[in-house]
Amino acid sequence: MQSRPPLFTPVLIVGCVIIVVSFAVRASFGLFQIPIADQFGWARAEFSTAIAIQNLAWGIGQPIFGAIAEKIGDRKAIIIGAVLYAVGLVLSAYSVTPLEHQIYAWFVGFGIAGTGFGVILAVVGRASSDENRSMSLAIAAAAGSGGQIFGPPVAEWLLGMMAWPSVFMIFAAAIMATLLTLPMMRVPVPASKAVVEETMGEILMKAFRDPSYFLIFIGFFSCGYQVAFITAHFPAFVTELCGPIMPGGMLDSMGVSTTSALGAVAISLIGLANICGTLAAGWAGKRYSKKYLLAGIYAGRTIVASLFILFPITPETVILFSVAMGSLWLATIPLTSGLVAQIYGVRYMGTLYGIVFFSHQLGSFLGVWLGGRLYDLYGTYTQVWWVGVAVGAFSAIVHLPIRERPLGQAAPA
Repeated sequence: MQSRPPLFTPVLIVGCVIIVVSFAVRASFGLFQIPIADQFGWARAEFSTAIAIQNLAWGIGQPIFGAIAEKIGDRKAIIIGAVLYAVGLVLSAYSVTPLEHQIYAWFVGFGIAGTGFGVILAVVGRASSDENRSMSLAIAAAAGSGGQIFGPPVAEWLLGMMAWPSVFMIFAAAIMATLLTLPMMRVPVPASKAVVEETMGEILMKAFRDPSYFLIFIGFFSCGYQVAFITAHFPAFVTELCGPIMPGGMLDSMGVSTTSALGAVAISLIGLANICGTLAAGWAGKRYSKKYLLAGIYAGRTIVASLFILFPITPETVILFSVAMGSLWLATIPLTSGLVAQIYGVRYMGTLYGIVFFSHQLGSFLGVWLGGRLYDLYGTYTQVWWVGVAVGAFSAIVHLPIRERPLGQAAPA
């Protein structure tokens, strides 16, 4: 009797470690908005623009790093990404003007591309068996939430002891430390000869001519908009809109005694709930239609965000929103990447998913930049929230016509 292939392989374990650290740092940037703006007297849009550029660079770099991984090796691509990430953080620590932060954000963004989902999910997908691929991708995506759980509270704790430049230096060291795990990342088994002989250009042209690929591309936009806006602006949003937390209350008993700490806890709760949501998406993606699951997730996000804005915003509703939105947070990642692998194969999954992810990061750029810009103009984030509701509803609709069968396979009679 043939044994079942293992789910937890060295590739999956190392990939999770790298994503945890990479996303712990990335998820904490929103906590630096107020300290940096207060120190230099900047408008909110100045640092928001740097984070927006970081997200845009991440999107541009994702297909590039996917191609690098497929041409010269996954580990080399990860090393290049980690070095760029650390260099960007170190240079940002010494920056004193908005322009400097915005320039060095390109290094950080490309660094996230090399140590984030595009490269890691591709190598995990190639290393996984068909039976385990959906769940393996979900576990790797959930690892990003693991970083989100402890990243913001650690950043908040460090900011209480030292200046923000020192925290950036510690983050840079943590990114470089992840490279010590790379020797454990064994090269996945090569694809079959027939798949290898098909060139990247041929696969890309087939995908570009396929309407389903275009629908996946534009549908991923709203995910980036919502996730990046909340990550970058929610801590400041919570700090300014929620009144002081009364001593002895429910939130105070949780160790949340200030609205600033509540912002960090909210991001962590999103990450905690997302672990369950992402793993559930991986489980469901193996059994049900991925496009319908994605449409349901985007519809759920639209409803949750609408209710949050329509009702009075209090510390308690912030907690409820964080749990609800967190359960839908990165559940799109294993389903979208799995859909790309299912339709177009795993050989050039890194490049194909990287291109789709560029749409995600265009949304991220707009969500972060528009959040800072409209806040400076109107003193509120309300308009930005409603744009997120609209694009979420749009994404729910555009996933419905996607054809999920492998490219080139005839429709069933």
